Order: sequence, then structure tokens, then C-alpha cells
Amino acid sequence: MSKRKVITERHIVDASRAGLSVLVTPEGSLVTPLARDAAKKAGIAIQFGQPEQAHIAKSSPLPNPVICIGSDHGGFDLKKELVEWLSSKGKIILDIGTDSSKSCDYPDFAYAVALSVSEGKAVVGIMIDGVGVGSSMVCNKVPGIRAACAYNEFAAWNARAHNNANVLTLGSRSMGSEVVKRIVDVFLSTDFEGGRHEKRVQKIEDVEMRFSKK
Repeated sequence: MSKRKVITERHIVDASRAGLSVLVTPEGSLVTPLARDAAKKAGIAIQFGQPEQAHIAKSSPLPNPVICIGSDHGGFDLKKELVEWLSSKGKIILDIGTDSSKSCDYPDFAYAVALSVSEGKAVVGIMIDGVGVGSSMVCNKVPGIRAACAYNEFAAWNARAHNNANVLTLGSRSMGSEVVKRIVDVFLSTDFEGGRHEKRVQKIEDVEMRFSKK
């Protein structure tokens, strides 16, 4: 017997950030009381349907979710190429800079990307510096952000499917543009699997809350 899907408050928050007005979940799913309260407050209807319907609803949200993208000077050329590529695929892009190859500090732009996602201005963020590690450190200081520095397609898939990552950091000096495009494509097309991973992501958030200022 397959396990019943559990809809938690986190699913509602993610649906709200994605601009969904209806969250479709498989028949027989369990919806927690907190999730029902959050859905009512956000004006999101919970609809029960077949698993394939749920996948369609999650993969084709309306309106098209905003993707925030930023870079330092080292990632500027790659960012420019990604913006054009993603726009050609119909994605809505919020480009927060930098706007040239003039030397600048990656923490400033990594913070701007993370803040855009944290505040709900974008559903996911992409940040590019020389290697991607420094930017992931900055992004993960922002409440609600789970940034992953992905160096291949499997890492990108795992970050989304198991860790519910909402920011992707990349290194312009450690990989070519075609590899980066494949990584971005996997990251943007992969849904969080929930299930046994839900409690683990919750533990990440618990650590964040433990050290948050009151």
C-alpha cells in the first residue's frame, strides 16, 4: 500500500509564492489543520485529483512564477546569457544586477537575490559568482532560504527533490554555459518530493528558528 501524501503548511507557503490559487493534490491526501488555516488565509483552494493532475498544476502555475537572478562581475556574462535563454523559454525574470563587468562584491547581489525570494517577490532565485560557494553562504543567512551550490544535474535535482532548495548558486569559472543551462533546467523543473524529506527540511528550519533574533 502506498503512503498517503501529507499536505503541510509549507506546501501552502510554496504554492502562495508560486502564485497558485488552487493546489491540486492526489485523492486521499491528508491535509494538516495548519495547512487548511494557511490555505484559507492565502485564498488558496485545495483540490483533490489524480497524481498526474497534481503534477500538471504544480508544473504550470498561473501566473508564471518570477525567477530572480543576480551575479557579481565574474558571473555577469553568464547571467546575461541565462537571462536571454530563460526569457526565450517564457520565464519571467527579475534581474537585480550587476549590470556590467566592473568589479563588485558578490555578497551584495547574493543578499538581494535571497531577499527577493524570502519576501515572495520571486519563487526561486539564481545567483552566479566565480565558484558559487560564497554566494550560497550569503543566501543561507537569509531567513527562509535554502540555497544550494549545484555543480551537476544530479546535485540540482537532489537539492529540489530532497531539500526543497529555493535558491541555486552557480560558478561561472567552474563550468561552461551549456552545463549551467542543463543544471538550471533540472532545478526549475523538479518538484519537492515531500514525504520522508518533509521532516528533514523542517529540521533545517528548526535550526534556523533556534538562532533567529526575537
